[in-house]
Amino acid sequence: MGRSVMSGSLLEGNNFSSSTAGTGAGHQGSLGGGIISSLSTPTTDHQPHETVHRNILPNSSPATFPFTLGGGAGEGGKGTVTDTVAAAIAEVVELLRTDEPLWSRTQGERGLVIHRERYDKVFPKGNYLKSSTARTESSKDSGVVAATPVQLIEMCLDPSKLMDFFPMMVPKAKIIEVLDSGMLGGSLQLMYEKMHILSPMVAPRDFVFLRYCGQVETHAWIMVDVSYDSFKDQLDTSAPSNSWRLPSGCLIQDLLNGTSKVTWVEHVQVDDKKQTHRLYRDLICGSQAYGAKRWIVTLQRMCERFGFFLALRSIPAANHELDEVINAPEGRRNMMHLSQRMVKGFCEVLSMSDRVDYMINNGGVRISLRGQPGGLVVCAATSLWLPLPTEQLFNFFMDEKLRGEWDALSGGHPVTEIAGISTGSYPGNRVSIILPLGRKESNMVMVQESSINSLEAYVVYATMKLPDITSAINGDDPVKFPIFPSGFVISGDGRLEKTSSSSGSSSKARAQCGSLLTVVIQSMMSNNSFSKEDNMECMAGVHALISTTIQKIKAALDCSELD
Repeated sequence: MGRSVMSGSLLEGNNFSSSTAGTGAGHQGSLGGGIISSLSTPTTDHQPHETVHRNILPNSSPATFPFTLGGGAGEGGKGTVTDTVAAAIAEVVELLRTDEPLWSRTQGERGLVIHRERYDKVFPKGNYLKSSTARTESSKDSGVVAATPVQLIEMCLDPSKLMDFFPMMVPKAKIIEVLDSGMLGGSLQLMYEKMHILSPMVAPRDFVFLRYCGQVETHAWIMVDVSYDSFKDQLDTSAPSNSWRLPSGCLIQDLLNGTSKVTWVEHVQVDDKKQTHRLYRDLICGSQAYGAKRWIVTLQRMCERFGFFLALRSIPAANHELDEVINAPEGRRNMMHLSQRMVKGFCEVLSMSDRVDYMINNGGVRISLRGQPGGLVVCAATSLWLPLPTEQLFNFFMDEKLRGEWDALSGGHPVTEIAGISTGSYPGNRVSIILPLGRKESNMVMVQESSINSLEAYVVYATMKLPDITSAINGDDPVKFPIFPSGFVISGDGRLEKTSSSSGSSSKARAQCGSLLTVVIQSMMSNNSFSKEDNMECMAGVHALISTTIQKIKAALDCSELD
């Protein structure tokens, strides 16, 4: 078998093991019989649920499990975890197996969504969220990723690996309880997950759900998620959004060359207590922001990143781009650790939209104050729309010659990269050490990570003292060094526009080229004894800085006339 890009260490302290304890890898168990064959075997028009259920779980019964919890699954309110998981597996398999008629193409050919009327006939269950404002989101997508199925299943079952792989989507995850570590040749656990898109204008989503992972054939695994009635009391009723995960998940097929084909189904009900911000309405309500394609694309990009990280172990020093600045492969790996910590910290800041210390001013800027050892951190964040494609904005922020036009940290001067580590095949995917030219503080540099995929991009950076960078390169624990990242997140706006045919007699929808830009600026005030007036002055200062930065960005992009 070919070597996966993720074989070996993910990052030190977060290893993919060569074994698969708890995942059922290496044996089928009683779940294995028939699941993959059922993916290509037609079922009857009105009974696919029952047919697939029998194929998947020919020997299952409530006695198979050492636990029974009351809830809403099954007849008479006597449902068990067994019933819920078995039915969820059957449903996910049918959704994976079928395109039409259960799925239909979205307007603009942007993907597949569930055909609601046909779905309800096959899987009648009603709405779990009893609210007139609740809505359903669904999507399906597939792609090849540079990892083995075992590595992907281990990631799905380990919250810390999950957060490492999806910092832009999952800032928080934990296992509430392991319900069974060998059920039917797989694992079942109760999990909590916070999901978000990186904007202060969008509330995060909290899910408590059952997750089943198991091997189903020699070269195939399945992951199934489903919320469960008995665990409703685990949800935070004060959260800004009620979220319920209908049967969702993915099929992972081993391509036997170190890569896997992943087919993902996402299906949720949500009830936002506040109306979705107008900027993000199309992206979110169109099942794009939290959809299957975003999971697939992000997984592909992060597997690529970690593949490049692992490759640092075998690149000869004489041929590497960092020779003059970083002399040892260990130093490059340490820089990757530092950058990963910076990006995760950036994402955590943007997932705080439900925190009480955020103050929203009339200009749409959220400002927060939080105490840190040695001072106070002030953070300002906002989002805006620009009529430019994502890649153009990304390239603008990556242009060293133009940086002085918008970045206050550069002092109005250009910058130069004095060291860089590639994290992907696209030139902009990299970790950089940047030196502002013309600044008096010659011992201050910027650490920056930039990344782009087909859906979104980010540029995250923070200033650090040169001695701290040197210490990090030499192997000192990066946690020792305070990092307060600023940066940008860019994504498509999810909108469609009508375009007329050449005859003018008809029109069709196509993707618009606008982007949503989130701007974050953090600043450290080195004093713990701030008065209320001092706090207000700090917030006013960072608000002025982010407002000026946005004005400069618009001017440089010839978009000053936009509100």
